[in-house]
Amino acid sequence: MELVIYLTVAGLFFLGAYGLMTQHNLIKLIICLNIMEAALLLFLVKLSYRIGGTFPIIRSGVELYTDPVSQALSLTAIVIGASTTALLLALSVLVYREYGTLDVRQLRRLRG
Repeated sequence: MELVIYLTVAGLFFLGAYGLMTQHNLIKLIICLNIMEAALLLFLVKLSYRIGGTFPIIRSGVELYTDPVSQALSLTAIVIGASTTALLLALSVLVYREYGTLDVRQLRRLRG
């Protein structure tokens, strides 16, 4: 079961990385960045479960313990990620209003 979780998280991360390499739309690039961020946060929370720790969680007859520091860091990263996503979306709206396109290739040509 552990391997399935790690493969799922790795698959999400590489899906976002693939999207970053292949997409040219600013909105799609922002979505791919959010997918990669979510995968990293899932990985961080998954790593916080230990056999010896502070708060017990019983799963499959084994007492697992979780580290609250990694969960607090994950919540902080979620808040920062939401604010940066809002900023990136606002900037993409301004770019669309100014140049009339969200295609990165066309925006590079306008650079001069």
